[in-house]
Amino acid sequence: MAPAHAETGDTILTAHQSALPTALPVRRPAARPSSPRPAGRSRPGPQPAGARRGSDFAELSRRVKEAGLLARRPGYYAAKITLTTALLLAGWTAFVLIGRSWWQLGTAVLLGIAFTQVAFLGHDAGHKQILRTRRGSYVLGLLHANLAVGLSYGWWIDKHNRHHAHPNEVGSDPDIGTGALVFIPGERRRHRVSRLLTRAQAYFFFPLLLLEGLNLHVAGLLALRERPLKARWLESALLALHLAGYAAVVFLVLSPVQGLVFIAVQQGVFGFYMGCSFAPNHKGMPILRPGEEPDFLRRQVLTSRNVRGGRLVDFALGGLNYQIEHHLFPSMPRPNLRRAQVLVRQFCQQHGISYTETSLVASYGMSLRHLNAVSADPAPG
Repeated sequence: MAPAHAETGDTILTAHQSALPTALPVRRPAARPSSPRPAGRSRPGPQPAGARRGSDFAELSRRVKEAGLLARRPGYYAAKITLTTALLLAGWTAFVLIGRSWWQLGTAVLLGIAFTQVAFLGHDAGHKQILRTRRGSYVLGLLHANLAVGLSYGWWIDKHNRHHAHPNEVGSDPDIGTGALVFIPGERRRHRVSRLLTRAQAYFFFPLLLLEGLNLHVAGLLALRERPLKARWLESALLALHLAGYAAVVFLVLSPVQGLVFIAVQQGVFGFYMGCSFAPNHKGMPILRPGEEPDFLRRQVLTSRNVRGGRLVDFALGGLNYQIEHHLFPSMPRPNLRRAQVLVRQFCQQHGISYTETSLVASYGMSLRHLNAVSADPAPG
């Protein structure tokens, strides 16, 4: 959201089968005496290079660095931030100029798209893709997430840290934890109604994304009480400022009914767009069970999926379509991911590592087939 991959604190760590995903090839380390872990601290993420990641990743990292692909792109991000801010301001300006009209539903769609593009920049800031310093990245993230979009940046950083360190790992990756949907084979709900809904979850997937914006807002607010006091007050103040400004503009311009419909559409588009941008990345890829420990390179490549489609897809998905390269080199600036893909794909071919890339439509198909297979998989005895 240093070395190219591992940061702690407020900085983020650095056609396929239609049946249930299988486990990854694993490297089981020799048994070591366990040591107590301090309460309240998560497992440290993988280090950027060295023995744990193995010589394969060290060699790939060397090639990427020599190609200059980890260098910052200040010109690109200056233009990107300017244009994205202009899109956001244009949306709100159009909203005020149009006034009390049902044509504002078109403005709601535009602002839903603008919110997502702003959130992508907050994601890049969290990974230190834009600025090198931790403080500068933190400020930039707060402005894009808390103030402009109304999402808790600190909550997002913590959640995304854990995902990057343990993608598709049962019990460690929060993105596959059981919630409205079940992603892990064999997991079952306690209540009969929930079990019935799970059996049809593939059909509910896209409709549920319309609520993802609301889910992100609420989850961030609930997590604020876990933040350090100083960060909690700062984030709360920015979120309150966003909410007050958003509500004031909407209900000063529109009638109460129009305002509520506008918010539903705008937040629905925002959540749907966000969900559709993240869903292709890992859903339907192999899932790691406890005790399965492939090296860093294989953990990141085999659990991730790229989406092809050219510059339009690059823009629409905020660079997340290069998910494999992003997971290997999280601090790599977004515009460099396309160039890095050539090196990474070639390296994987040379070392016999499966490299998955599909079209956008095919990626959604894989995600839906996975959800359907999970719902049909009998619970273990």
